[in-house]
Amino acid sequence: MKMNREILRLALPNIVSNITVPVMGIASTMIAGNLGGDATQAIGSLAVGVSIFNFIYWNCSFLRMGTSGLTAQAYGAGNMHECTNMLARTLLVAASLGALILLLQYPLGKAAIWAMHGDAMVAEYFYARIWAVPAGIILFGFNGWFIGMQNARIPMYIAILQNVVHVGCAWFFAFRCRMGIAGIGYGSVVAQYLGVALAATLVFSHYRRYITRIDWSAVFDLRPIRRFLTVNRDIIVRTLCIVAVYTFFTAASSRMEDKTLLAVNTILLQLFTLFSYMTDGFAQAAEALVGRFIGARDGDALRRCIRNAAIWSLAVAAAFVGIYVIWWRDLLQLFTLNNPASSAQIIETAGRYIGWIIAIPLASSLPFLMDGIMVGATRTRIMRNSMILSTAVYFAIFFAFSPLVGNNALWCAFLLYMLLRGVLQYLMTHRLHDIYRQTETE
Repeated sequence: MKMNREILRLALPNIVSNITVPVMGIASTMIAGNLGGDATQAIGSLAVGVSIFNFIYWNCSFLRMGTSGLTAQAYGAGNMHECTNMLARTLLVAASLGALILLLQYPLGKAAIWAMHGDAMVAEYFYARIWAVPAGIILFGFNGWFIGMQNARIPMYIAILQNVVHVGCAWFFAFRCRMGIAGIGYGSVVAQYLGVALAATLVFSHYRRYITRIDWSAVFDLRPIRRFLTVNRDIIVRTLCIVAVYTFFTAASSRMEDKTLLAVNTILLQLFTLFSYMTDGFAQAAEALVGRFIGARDGDALRRCIRNAAIWSLAVAAAFVGIYVIWWRDLLQLFTLNNPASSAQIIETAGRYIGWIIAIPLASSLPFLMDGIMVGATRTRIMRNSMILSTAVYFAIFFAFSPLVGNNALWCAFLLYMLLRGVLQYLMTHRLHDIYRQTETE
């Protein structure tokens, strides 16, 4: 087996899938920045609204990660019956969770907007986009299952469709239908439900001969359910920490005296997100392959997979450092093309903090990969514990140094939070030796 070929077979479609997410965010930010009026206010309101949905979606992302690792191990063991059961379990949980959030949209919306100090524009966006949430959660289940089945192309097709549709519909609703920022939210609604329809169609067309008949007694068997819930419990705690970090990042930015910093930090974080989704393609490839090789008890392939994926992740990080060093002004200018005054102010302010964005790819490439390894190996307790410690360090650094260095403390805390995640996971697995032993003992 050519390991690099296997990694790229999964990583490249995942990168395409992932890259459409920040591209969609960048496009939405550009639409908000060109709605007319105060571009800084519109971008800031969208940032607050998006952070609320990040809180919702990230807390539901356990469905994708928990499903991919368990499905990959069943696939590696040749247990297609359990692969089918995993799909049924995750879709049932996803549909139930999505319906519950939709029913509670008004109390959730009021609480979230109050907590984030949101304005009327944030409320417009929230109550439009909330209708996309059930479809978005169901897509987590589908995509986790596809990745576990070693198929990254179908999630890529789904991501391309929904993000192209989102950008087109958001532009149409915002400008042609004069819905303003709410139009961006309704663009998500149309795109997410089309994504679910395509996912269901591709499951039946591509896996009809592989998927066994669903045995509902096996779907609700307590032993696999208990393992599924344990894995997802740890991922939920880990995700809550991530949500706390990112939500606090936006909230802290909005509370700073210089109101331009909210827009600047939002745009700079978009640049980091662009990198994170690129390198996360290799992490998702690691999820699929690590789970598969553990299920197949292939220790040699597991070691080659982890080593080669690490090399690819570092190469991507080095490329992004070069991109940010050379073109950061050009990238920032894209966000406010029709507002020269706002553009000049944002670029001037961002220049004080761009060094953090340049450094973060090197500090965070391997932590992303370690997350993928832990998911594939279902070592979710280690993910949880390392995340709790890293989050504690993040808040400690910010509150200790923000009175002294202001916004720099926020970026410093974020960089060290990312770096510490990977270091702790590496050490907690005894330099990955515990992962390698899973091919021998499980």
